Amino acid sequence: MEEDKLDKIVALCESNNKILKGMQRSARAGRFFTIVYWTLIIGSAVGAYYYIQPYLDQAMRLYQEINSGVSKVNSLPSFDSILPR
Repeated sequence: MEEDKLDKIVALCESNNKILKGMQRSARAGRFFTIVYWTLIIGSAVGAYYYIQPYLDQAMRLYQEINSGVSKVNSLPSFDSILPR
């Protein structure tokens, strides 16, 4: 009787051990694929920035030129001061 109970307990422990090892293996695989996933996302964002950077620099230069042109136009004297009354 007691030996049967011990055999059942041993069988349950072995079954639980297999389940726990499978859960641990699954968690490790999930962690690995999560790291790969985020590495790909961050790497592609950095790569995209590296690829687009010359265009961004060109757009910034164009914006600065337009901004300096607008400030030059704003600094011109107004027509009111030029035209006689």
